[in-house]
Amino acid sequence: MAQEAHGAIYDLLAVRGVSRRDFMKYCGYVAATLGLSEAAAPQIAAAVEKGAKLKPALWLNGGSCTGCTESMAQVDTPDVATIVLELLSLNYFETIMAAAGEQAEKNIADTIAAGNYLLIYEGAVMMGEDGNTLLVNGHKGKDILEEAAAGAQAILAVGACAVDGGWIYAHPNPAGGIGVQSFLDSVKVATPVVNLPCCPTSPEWVVAMVVQWLLVAGDDPAVFLEKTALLEKKYHDNYRDADVSLLYPEYIVGSTIHDNCPRRGHFENGEFVTEFGSEEEAKGYCLYKVGCKGPQTYTQCPVTRWNRSVSWCVNSGAPCIGCGGLNWVDNNAPFFKRLSSIQMGGSLGNVQPGSVGAVVGGVAAAALVAHGLGMKAAGRIGDGPPIEEMKAYDRKRMAKGGDK
Repeated sequence: MAQEAHGAIYDLLAVRGVSRRDFMKYCGYVAATLGLSEAAAPQIAAAVEKGAKLKPALWLNGGSCTGCTESMAQVDTPDVATIVLELLSLNYFETIMAAAGEQAEKNIADTIAAGNYLLIYEGAVMMGEDGNTLLVNGHKGKDILEEAAAGAQAILAVGACAVDGGWIYAHPNPAGGIGVQSFLDSVKVATPVVNLPCCPTSPEWVVAMVVQWLLVAGDDPAVFLEKTALLEKKYHDNYRDADVSLLYPEYIVGSTIHDNCPRRGHFENGEFVTEFGSEEEAKGYCLYKVGCKGPQTYTQCPVTRWNRSVSWCVNSGAPCIGCGGLNWVDNNAPFFKRLSSIQMGGSLGNVQPGSVGAVVGGVAAAALVAHGLGMKAAGRIGDGPPIEEMKAYDRKRMAKGGDK
């Protein structure tokens, strides 16, 4: 059986124009993405070779634009990432599958009945009008998710909409879009959910988590979580008026976009783009003053990138709009300005700073003056901006005696 699986994977790779060397190189890349050493590459390759066909999966869609599906499917040539996903027994993938009607519905029912499957969910859970804002073959989308989630071994919430409702959740949220974890909390389904942010999410992140799941195939969900480096983030879901705890892979949300941005040197030098089409933009200066949310957004976009790791938003000349953050539309709009909505709550909803500027302007100005005086008293500023002699992490390393 092992030899058959081994032959099948490499035959498939060869047909797609991918060599065994390319495959092993990719497995090494996935190992690094998961925080493992390159020595884990053979283990990852073995998991993909031997375990993939044994592990069924469902890819369900809630309220979405299918952008995450497009992110996965639109590659210029077949690559290893696509092949790895194809090796899963994707019994239901609404957007791109050939099956339809009763056959498609049967695929979901049969997979749920068999159990021990991975559930990948794209889009927001639509709660408006008692769930009638999203119907699939007469069934409420939220009910389909509840049944599928209860029988799954683990769930990948793919993209911002699945994480917390995404752009659908933006005020006033008439369709009642919320995230997967928030919904499952409300119906008391305890299946673990791993959240993959951004709009759309990166195919590399999805593949890395699928591989991680294959590595622990046959283990219970607790083992899957234990062997996956996860960080917890909390937010308050205004639609349900409930606190929600989300689990993210640490390799995705462990640092800010600003930390890894190729334009950070310009930020440190005070070289900014203040107007699109300007000379500063042509020179590739920092986009912070035209709305870049990189310093406040915790994702690995500059590292993994999109389109087979060719580019990402800032590389293409656009400021980061913070789609990897929670409630990103309300919190980060307008996207190309250094302004943000203020969430007042209740009947006030969200208010733009300009609407309240006249009221709080004096207070803000006084606060800035006080902050400046405090910085001066602390010796942080003199005749010019504060300049660090070295980064904080370098200071810590030097205090420990350097690299040994």
